[in-house]
Amino acid sequence: MPNVPLTDLYISEVICPQNKSHLEIFDSEIRGFYVDVLSSGRKSFRLRYRFEKKLRVVTLGDARLLTTDEARKLVIDLLRQSKQGVDPQAPALNEAGPLIKDFFVERYLPYVKSYKRSWDTDESMIRNHVVPKLGGKAMGRISPPDIAVFVELMKSENYAKGTCNRALVLLRYGFSLALRWKVPGIQDNPVKEIKNIKDDNKIERYLTETQTKGLLDAVRLSDNEMLQYIVLFLIYTGARKREVLDARWRDIDWAQRSWRIPKTKSGKVRHVPISSGAMSVLEHLRLRIRTGFLDEQAIFVNPKTGAPFVSFFYSWNNARIRAGLPEFRIHDLRHSFASYLVNAGRSLYEVQELLGHADIKTTSRYAHLSRERLVAAVEMVPQIAIGPKVRLLTQLKPIDPLNCTDSQKIKGAVE
Repeated sequence: MPNVPLTDLYISEVICPQNKSHLEIFDSEIRGFYVDVLSSGRKSFRLRYRFEKKLRVVTLGDARLLTTDEARKLVIDLLRQSKQGVDPQAPALNEAGPLIKDFFVERYLPYVKSYKRSWDTDESMIRNHVVPKLGGKAMGRISPPDIAVFVELMKSENYAKGTCNRALVLLRYGFSLALRWKVPGIQDNPVKEIKNIKDDNKIERYLTETQTKGLLDAVRLSDNEMLQYIVLFLIYTGARKREVLDARWRDIDWAQRSWRIPKTKSGKVRHVPISSGAMSVLEHLRLRIRTGFLDEQAIFVNPKTGAPFVSFFYSWNNARIRAGLPEFRIHDLRHSFASYLVNAGRSLYEVQELLGHADIKTTSRYAHLSRERLVAAVEMVPQIAIGPKVRLLTQLKPIDPLNCTDSQKIKGAVE
């Protein structure tokens, strides 16, 4: 790669050696400016430069059509744009916006990492689905049919409707951010035109009284002696698994019977009232600590490691199978907590506050009424609304089915 002052005369005479496919000759005046001479005889002006710490190469044009001075002017303009923070590599690319993979990896992820606790879920979705299926497309050229094809491809790979919907939510939010940030080439949000897939298969499980007793008997028999305390505390508080495993003794206000949850799904500090049952669990655990009680210590400590539990799936899985509930999930204990409250006559607003939901619509998913309570509710109708008519119906003369027509039978029944 020789460095010489590039001139029209020099370029017209230079040839590529026979043992090479091409020869790069760099200009000694402007760094990165060179002519690429191919073995076929074709010669092109090019510029090699760095933009955002990445090495870029742009072809300026055919050296037989451009003069050296014209090429230098182009080089100066492009380098000036680069220093101003504008990628000069391809004006057509800028007009169509960044590539999907570049935007979501280089701009979207750093942004959501700054505030979103579950950013790793987004990272997995981008890495496994968005980049492989849409990554090479410019955002400005993505249309609603492209998004529809993306969803159909995920469905053809047997991904659940919920997973497809999460991908749509991520893409929709990404395009909204691009519009908010006024990213060049982005004029609209194509995902806005695509509706989420209707998911009629939401799994809603909650424990009956008999199942609760069977499950508690099973967790008491577990080799993991801490499992019974964890499960009981989850049932008594309706908290999320991670909230319980991350709980520290310092978060318990014994006088006010309150549990402070500093890190919630919504990002807000939450104060949960502690029932007598939950207090009993905490008292038992505190008595287990014979020496060195530390406020900073986790409440539910793995006896084998002395550290907070990262996971207890295997002991939980064995217990739920033993209880005859092989598909019952830890999160279903939260469903059960809400159901207990609603069946006891508590309002959805109270349940919303205790679960820490920002939206009452989310709470309504957990509001499962027992069949006994529903039967009792409909029995109130004849007692309150109909009243005297109930007694009248019991005094009606029975209908002889042998001496009347079908229409008479119906009329008599109604009357």
